[in-house]
Amino acid sequence: MARLAFLFVLPALLSGCVVGTVAKTAVTVATLPVKVVSAGVDAATTSQSEADEKRGRELRKAEEERGRQQRQLEERCRKGKPLPTDVCPAP
Repeated sequence: MARLAFLFVLPALLSGCVVGTVAKTAVTVATLPVKVVSAGVDAATTSQSEADEKRGRELRKAEEERGRQQRQLEERCRKGKPLPTDVCPAP
């Protein structure tokens, strides 16, 4: 008798799982275009903080390059082999 009752209850229990799975899939399919578009917009646009970070990196890189060039100039002047465009301080 218990087995017979279980057989009647089992389809009702399983149908909820199937309906839940179908509903979850439908929600996923419905939200997929929104997610794709938002990811595309994020990739195509730059926020102000991202722009600031990029500008900061560019400034640091330029400062490092100026420092490197200055050290090379000082070394050439110290060795007595300046380039024609170098302005060496008087010894």
